[in-house]
Amino acid sequence: MKITAVEFFPYELKLKTPYTIAYETIEKTINVFLKIETNTGVVGYGCAAPDLEVTGETSATVQKCFADVVAPNLKGKDPLRLSFIMENLKDKLIQHPSVLAAVDMALYDILGKQSNLPIWKMLGGYREKIKTSVTIGILPVKDTFKSAQQYVSQGFQCLKVKGGIDVDNDIERLQNIRQKLGKRIELRFDANQGYSAEQAIYFVEKTKSVNIELIEQPTPKGQPDLLKKVTNAVSIPVMADESLMDLRDAFRLARKGLVDMVNVKLMKVGGINESLHINSVARSANLEVMVGCMDESALAIAAGLHFALGRPNVQYADLDGHLDLLNDPAKDQLIIKNGWMLPPKKPGIGIDVDFD
Repeated sequence: MKITAVEFFPYELKLKTPYTIAYETIEKTINVFLKIETNTGVVGYGCAAPDLEVTGETSATVQKCFADVVAPNLKGKDPLRLSFIMENLKDKLIQHPSVLAAVDMALYDILGKQSNLPIWKMLGGYREKIKTSVTIGILPVKDTFKSAQQYVSQGFQCLKVKGGIDVDNDIERLQNIRQKLGKRIELRFDANQGYSAEQAIYFVEKTKSVNIELIEQPTPKGQPDLLKKVTNAVSIPVMADESLMDLRDAFRLARKGLVDMVNVKLMKVGGINESLHINSVARSANLEVMVGCMDESALAIAAGLHFALGRPNVQYADLDGHLDLLNDPAKDQLIIKNGWMLPPKKPGIGIDVDFD
């Protein structure tokens, strides 16, 4: 089997409802889709979701990488030699993790289709479904509850609330949700680097009665000592997100005991293959893993889902980045029942992409 063609297609994806996090408001996003064709007719699809703040990439840089680096380095190669191809691309694309993620995704898609197996079974097939949280941006107290109520009415059982701008307002928002929705709903909180260590500790103390499941990236990513200070001081798990960009970050976080958990996003780390290595480091240090996402097409979300279902240490999922996209060429193909995500039934990633 040989790769005969590499194409890419940028799509501006609008959000039905814009949302705010600690450092920006998001109204739309651009995903760049990758199509890899082979001489046997098997086609693999991938997706890059660049984010200048998180991955350091833009749509323009991603497209340039696909044209100048990916296409010439993939044509004529055997797509089933996934590790060989990805290792050869790493040094060339070290600052472009979502490009690597898209290539990795497309190669896994081909491998699964050629093997007639879904990726989650190829990765070990540990579980058949996983519960996902759904995210609520920074809103006034009443609007936060209204949004929470809407998601719960749709069957979601776990809510992730964004904050990090006003700690007292964040506390009130979480208390209000718990008071009105009761104990049956799981609550997670993400400060997106917005707190000082003291604010994070204060937040956890004041929300003890809320029974928050975890707090994600409370302090700035460039100050690891603050993260450790929070981890050592609070009673709930602390999760690293922006502080984890690659395998070396995972090793540092684990070796220094900076956190209890890590959020692995395919777009940050460079795809499924690299996520597997990071997951192994985390497991060796007794750190649980959550698979997260950016604002991504259902195609990319499905790839993250396969990773989560395949490995036992991936205990949590936050795979809602596709739900609010209005014009996703891979929409309406992921199954979510009462907040639980089920894998596509087709081999490979199992998602068809409509570029018309």
